Amino acid sequence: MGIESYLNAILFGVVAGTLARLITLRSDYRQYPTYLHGRIIHLSLGFIAASLGALAIPALLELEFTAVTFLTLAATQFRDVRNMERNTLTELDQFELVSRGSTYIEGIAISFEGRNYLVMFTAFLTSLAYIAWGWFPSTVVGMLSIIAALSFMSGSTLRDIVEIEESAISFDGAGLYVDNIYIMNIGLEERQEEILKYGMGFILKPKNMNVIATISNLGQRQAILHDVSVTLGIYKDSGTPALTPLIKRDLDDGRLGVFILPLVHDAELAKKVIGSVPVLENAIKMPSEATFLKGGKK
Repeated sequence: MGIESYLNAILFGVVAGTLARLITLRSDYRQYPTYLHGRIIHLSLGFIAASLGALAIPALLELEFTAVTFLTLAATQFRDVRNMERNTLTELDQFELVSRGSTYIEGIAISFEGRNYLVMFTAFLTSLAYIAWGWFPSTVVGMLSIIAALSFMSGSTLRDIVEIEESAISFDGAGLYVDNIYIMNIGLEERQEEILKYGMGFILKPKNMNVIATISNLGQRQAILHDVSVTLGIYKDSGTPALTPLIKRDLDDGRLGVFILPLVHDAELAKKVIGSVPVLENAIKMPSEATFLKGGKK
C-alpha cells in the first residue's frame, strides 16, 4: 500500500480518536477538569493517544516492530496521568467544605487514565478499517467506537441500587436522628434550631445484599455528601463542626440515614442529586458471589 493511503488511514484514526476524547471530556457540576487549561491538557493527551493508536497498524504492516514498542511507553505515560489527577485532586480536596474523599478521587483518576486507552482503541480500529475497507467503513467504525467509548464512560448511579426517601430529622435530647437512625450529638440549643431550620434528612434503602456492602463503604458515603453539597450548596463554614453533613448506617437492616444542610431546600431536587451520585468502582462489593455462599469450595 502506498504512503498516501497510510497517511489517510492515520489521519482518519487520529481524527476519530481525538474526537472521542473531546466528546468524553466534560466539565460537570464538580467543575473538573477545569476550563480552559485543564481541558487543553487532556485534549493534548488524547491527541497523543490517538496518534499512537492510528500508527500501530501501518507500523505492523511495514514490519516496523520497534515502532509498536511506543505503545508500551504510552501505557506508562497514561499511568502518570492517573497519578497527576490523584495528586491534583488530593491537594484541592483540602480546601473543600465537604471533601470528595480518597475513594472518589481514585475513581476519577482511574477514569481519566482509562479514557486515554479508549481513545487509542478508537484510533486503532478506525485506522484498521480504512486500510482494510476504505474511508466509508472507516467512518462507520469510528462512529461506533465513539459510541462504545461513551457507553463505557457512564457507569451505574445510586438510583440503580437504592430507594431514596425523604425523612424527618428530629432531636431526642441532644441526639440528632434521621428517622430512627442516630446521626450525632448536638448540645447547643442554637445549633439545634439551625439544624431543624436548614437541615434535611433522607433514607437510602438497599435493594439487595450486595448493595448493603457497597453503600456501607465510607468513600461512597463521602461521595454522596460532596456531590449534594456542591450541587445544592451547604449551610456551613469553616470552624462550625456541628453543621457538618453526615451519613450513618442502621446496623439492623443496612439502611443509610443521610443528613444534609443544603442552601437550596428542595427535597425532590436533593433526591435527584443523591440518585445521580456515581457508584464508585472501589466501593463495589459482591458478597453474594463468594464461592462458599454458592455451595462451592472456599
